[in-house]
Amino acid sequence: MHLYNSVLIYLCGMYGIVDCNSFYASCERAFKPNLIGKPIVVLSNNDGCVIARSKEAKPYVKMGAVAFKNKNDFKKYGIHVFSSNYTLYGDMSSRVMSIISKYVDDIEPYSIDEAFFKLKNVSGKEAELIGKQIKDDVMQHLGLPVSVGIAASKALAKLANNIVKKYPEQTQNVYVIGTDEQRIKALKWTRIGDVWGIGRRLATKLKEMNVDKAYEFTLLSDELVRNKFSVVGLRLKRDLEGKPTIGFEEVHDKYMIATTRSFPNVVSDLKEIEERVATFANSCAEKLRKQKSECSAAYVFLKSNRFGKDYVKLGAMVHFGFATSSSITITKGVLEKLREIFKVGYTYKKAGVILVSIKPNASHQTRLFGDENPKHQLLMRTMDTLNDKMGQGKLKLANQDIKRTWKMRQEHLSPQYTTRLSDIITINCK
Repeated sequence: MHLYNSVLIYLCGMYGIVDCNSFYASCERAFKPNLIGKPIVVLSNNDGCVIARSKEAKPYVKMGAVAFKNKNDFKKYGIHVFSSNYTLYGDMSSRVMSIISKYVDDIEPYSIDEAFFKLKNVSGKEAELIGKQIKDDVMQHLGLPVSVGIAASKALAKLANNIVKKYPEQTQNVYVIGTDEQRIKALKWTRIGDVWGIGRRLATKLKEMNVDKAYEFTLLSDELVRNKFSVVGLRLKRDLEGKPTIGFEEVHDKYMIATTRSFPNVVSDLKEIEERVATFANSCAEKLRKQKSECSAAYVFLKSNRFGKDYVKLGAMVHFGFATSSSITITKGVLEKLREIFKVGYTYKKAGVILVSIKPNASHQTRLFGDENPKHQLLMRTMDTLNDKMGQGKLKLANQDIKRTWKMRQEHLSPQYTTRLSDIITINCK
C-alpha cells in the first residue's frame, strides 16, 4: 500500500506552494537591510490599523490594532512603522511569480504573497532540489525569504508549508511530503482546524464528531463526508489522501471593484462629499477599464463615525440601464444616488463606491435605444493614455475638485523603489 502510494505520487507529478514570509515587512526590509531582525508593522489605507507584522513585532502588537491608539507601544518597543505601499508590494509580487515560473511546469498565483505550482514527472528528491533553487533565487535577486512546501496534492503542499513555518531551521525553509509515511505523520501532526479549506464552522462540526486531527478526517468514509460536507469536503479528503483532486483554477477578472475610504476628519458638507465620492467612482471606473470589463450597476454608501453618537449608515444601488465603463456615466449615476440618500444634520466619516454586475466588455450587447454614448469610449481611452504618460490624476472629470488632489494619509510611506525612476536607490561606489 505504501509503495503504491509512493509510486502514485511520482507518476502524477507534484504540487507545491511558495509563501513569502511576512511579505509586506520583507519588501520594506529588502531596501533597508538595517531593519533585518527588527520589529516592523505595516498600516492599512489612511494609516488606520495594523495589517501586517514581522515576527519580531507580533509579541507587542495585535493584528488590526488601531494605529493612533498604539503610538506609544510603537515607540516603547522600537517598532518601525510603514504606510501600505501597494505599488511596491505588487511589483515585488510579480517578480516573485516570474522567478517561480522559471522552474515549474505550471503556476497559479494564489494571493499577492503566495503561489501554487506544479511539477511533472519528478521524484521527491528532484522536487526538493527545485524548491531550494526557487528559495535561493528569490532571496538572491529580491532579498525576500520564502517557505516552500511540496507534496502530491495542493492540500498536502499547504500542509508541508505549515511544517516549514513551524520548523524553519530543521527544514531550511523547504519541505517535501514525498512518501506515504511522511503524509500520515504530517496528517497526525496537524489539527483539523489548521487544514487549508477547513473553516471555523467546519472545524467545529468535525470536532463534534470527535475529529481533532487531519488524519482522523481522512479515516471517515467517503459517503459520510459527501453527505455531511458536500462534494467540496470530499475533494479535500481525497487531496489529503494524496489523490490530487483540487486542480488549478483559471485566473478570473474581478467580479466586484470597490474604492472605500475613511475621511481624515468628519465631513458634513454635501459638496465636499460629492467630490470624494466622484474620485472613488472614477478610480473604480479606471480599474474596470484596465481589466477590459464593464458594469451595469454600482452601490454607493456613506457612514458616520461608528464610535460616535447617532451612528448612521446610508447606501443605495445605482442601475445604469446598460453596461458601461465610462467614468462619466458611472460618476454621474453614483452622484445622483448620493444626493438622494444624503441626510442633512449628520457628520460623515466614511464613503465608498462598489461596482457590481461586471462582465468582459467583449460581450457587450448593443442596445438600439439607451446605450452608452459611443464617444465615451474614445474619450476614456484618451484620458487613460494621458494619465499613464503624465501621471495619475493629471486629467480629471469636472465633478472632481480640479484644484485639490485628495490623497490618503500615508505619513510613513516608503519610496516606490522598483517602479518610479526618481525613487531608485543611489549607491555610492567611492
